Amino acid sequence: MTKQPNSGRLLTMLIGLISDTHIPDHAKELPLQLKEVFRGVELILHAGDIYIPAVLDELELIAPVLASEGDDDPFAIKNDKRVKWHQAMTIEGVTIHLMHDKLWASLPRPDGLPKTLNSQNNGHPDVIVYGHTHSSTLERRNGLLLVNPGSATFPHYKRVPGTVGLLKVDSGHADVEIIQLQ
Repeated sequence: MTKQPNSGRLLTMLIGLISDTHIPDHAKELPLQLKEVFRGVELILHAGDIYIPAVLDELELIAPVLASEGDDDPFAIKNDKRVKWHQAMTIEGVTIHLMHDKLWASLPRPDGLPKTLNSQNNGHPDVIVYGHTHSSTLERRNGLLLVNPGSATFPHYKRVPGTVGLLKVDSGHADVEIIQLQ
């Protein structure tokens, strides 16, 4: 998934981050503002609790979608080809891991990486994108960027406008912005 032109120079890539949409249980649809906020993204990462495949279909009208399986996701989501329990990718020199729950990140190892990743052969992540808490979070720990975009539709378990994230990867560096939806 790394884009490299013939010159070998890495290019900038913008990635939309979303989690915990819980559609149709806690919201009827994705926020209308999402298309505007995600304008120009080349990939969307959904960190789980999707509920229905139509959410991924709608997001895919904006950009290709990869998702992690949430703890509340039904069987229909688990069988969707875009969804895995854990996604790992390298984009523009940045290794990104996508999972739903941060519980594993609280289990330290000597190298500072989450214990769960010890059994994975996906390389050491530079960025971990997760969801589950319905609260946006940005944290740097031992050179690792942990980002939770919060919930776009049900932040803090309330029916109010939520948050999403924009991850910019450029020449091996990653920056994240959390966007408050209106």
